[in-house]
Amino acid sequence: MMPLVPITSKPSSTICYSYLWQDEGRIGGRKERKNRPYAIVVAARDDYSDTTVYVVPTTHGRPDDPEAAVELPAATKRRLALDADAS
Repeated sequence: MMPLVPITSKPSSTICYSYLWQDEGRIGGRKERKNRPYAIVVAARDDYSDTTVYVVPTTHGRPDDPEAAVELPAATKRRLALDADAS
């Protein structure tokens, strides 16, 4: 694997992505129910100019493992144009 070289990216960028939750798939779901926002953490380009983007999902649900999550501050949610509910 080639080392990643950081490229310019706005830290406040968000993307929407639709996916099928694992538990939805287990009960027979075949189609995602809604778009979900993700915050772009970092985008990096390798020596071949391929770009890898690392993102984190946002949700209103409580995580199964609280150590694996960080609550978004209200100011950050406003900057990302997300609703005011806890995420």
